[in-house]
Amino acid sequence: MGHTVVSTDKAPAAIGPYSQGIAAGHMVFVSGQLGMDPKTTELVGQDLESQARQALANLKQIVIASGCELTDIVAVDVFLTDMNDFVAFNAIYSEYFSEHKPARAAIGVASLPKGARVEVKCIAVKS
Repeated sequence: MGHTVVSTDKAPAAIGPYSQGIAAGHMVFVSGQLGMDPKTTELVGQDLESQARQALANLKQIVIASGCELTDIVAVDVFLTDMNDFVAFNAIYSEYFSEHKPARAAIGVASLPKGARVEVKCIAVKS
């Protein structure tokens, strides 16, 4: 089974040796997205809300570039540098996933690239 690189200028370019996403067969694997502005690759703010909204917007753009929609996402992993942000993140997350609720893990981590507060990655399955 071959694979294809998924890329869009509507999300930040990779800041390391990885792809924004990889499509393999019917599956799409989206790399972790920070709350970075796609044009400047800088964090959009220091607060959880702005970073979470931008990270989810970036994730959505890569999913769309793969030919999928948010409803095709089957699993999401969330990395938070402060688990006290869990409830606030859920409120923002539910704006993207209200009716459709993928499987999900939320993991507390010591730090993230660029000093980010949140990172989000997912797996989608093409219909």
